[in-house]
Amino acid sequence: MDSQDPVVVTVPRPGVLLMTLNRPRVRNAIDQPLAEAMDSALTRLDADPALTVGILTGAGGHFCSGMDLKAFPADGVPVVADRGLAGVTRARLRTPLIAAVEGAAVAGGFELALACDLITAADTAFFALPEVARGLVAAEGGAIRLPGRLPYHVAMEMLLTAATLPAPDAARYGLVNQLSREGGALHAALALAERVQAHSRDAVRITKQIVQDTRGLDDHTAYTVQDPLSTPVFTTTTAAEGAHAFTEKRPPVWQR
Repeated sequence: MDSQDPVVVTVPRPGVLLMTLNRPRVRNAIDQPLAEAMDSALTRLDADPALTVGILTGAGGHFCSGMDLKAFPADGVPVVADRGLAGVTRARLRTPLIAAVEGAAVAGGFELALACDLITAADTAFFALPEVARGLVAAEGGAIRLPGRLPYHVAMEMLLTAATLPAPDAARYGLVNQLSREGGALHAALALAERVQAHSRDAVRITKQIVQDTRGLDDHTAYTVQDPLSTPVFTTTTAAEGAHAFTEKRPPVWQR
């Protein structure tokens, strides 16, 4: 792995873009070059029609320790335009994104994972939002997203006391989709990506968009937002193929 590349981008199998944060000496802390490299990778993920799933992981046995505090006093928070920390936390991606977590996912690193659609983690991994201990605020999704992902008082303990959450507990609370042995988070993420890829790419993307666009809305408003997105799906050849495959008891053949 080229240590000069802050993010190493590979395609480990057709349709999957693997993005590896690659600053292992600092537990993959985010500086501006890494943020810009991640933004470029995510732009490719959404723009390339051959790509159906993205996986985000870290090099050297850790996911990410958050923003590089040594660079922070001079450079500020490493955000990219309106896409947030590392171009991830405020991005509105159409393509599903999976976090594969080994070791530490703390501060902004945890916020990167929270911005993903699915999370796999090694049973030795851990999560934390220690911003208050550093005179900071978990402002890139931590304070917004975490209380909706964990029991309220568990989330508030993490946010207000900088408590650490071990991955097995995160899985028990439903924050982690798949728990693996140490070193197995990426393998679990690839298996999860394969399950996503078995379905219609367009249906998956529209489903994700509906979730993004209707979050926090009342039911009536949510349906008015959803219906223009979902109604055209029911008249597509993809939907017809899904119905034919079901009645014929065979796997669907999706047109990519």
